Amino acid sequence: MKEVKIYSTPTCMYCRAMKDFFKKHDVQYIDFDVSTDAIKREEMIEKSGQMGVPVVFIGNEIIVGFDKERLSKLLDIS
Repeated sequence: MKEVKIYSTPTCMYCRAMKDFFKKHDVQYIDFDVSTDAIKREEMIEKSGQMGVPVVFIGNEIIVGFDKERLSKLLDIS
């Protein structure tokens, strides 16, 4: 399985939906709370060019927002 990292905030409904999706499909992920971690927030902005969440990295691929179809494809989930 590819390494999955999500940059999120606790109040983001799309972040919660993405985490629920990962749990439903037994996808292990590393979660960074960019509302409290300024270093990870800057890292997210630098790597993705985005200030909004969620931002997820699957291997070398970046997904901004909760794109269930693209997540399924990259994680090989049917």
